[in-house]
Amino acid sequence: QLQLVESGGGLVQVGDSVRLSCAASGPSFNTYALAWYRQAPEKQREFVSGIKRSGSDRYYADEMKGRVTISRDDAKNSLYLQIINLQPEDTAVYYCAARSPASTSWHVSGMAYWGQGTQVIVSS
Repeated sequence: QLQLVESGGGLVQVGDSVRLSCAASGPSFNTYALAWYRQAPEKQREFVSGIKRSGSDRYYADEMKGRVTISRDDAKNSLYLQIINLQPEDTAVYYCAARSPASTSWHVSGMAYWGQGTQVIVSS
């Protein structure tokens, strides 16, 4: 079983960049596909980005393409998300997740492990 802890969120201004981190503990981190999701108050949790176990296959939500970069460092059991040119609509709690070995999609129901989330608030 993996334990995931996000960090790097905070209060930022429009146009700023943030780098979110997810530190994992547990076995076989390198074997998991990993993902970032976000959830605003009163909204459903939505997919932001995913990365396969190899680190070479990366996936992005259409609305985020060009502004986000996902990466992983298996030697550090870590996952990262870089967001540039932040906008007010990016305000949300951002979660990292590890996909169930039985899943082949990025649907929220396919994730086996979740972090507690880190808050990003974007203001003018």
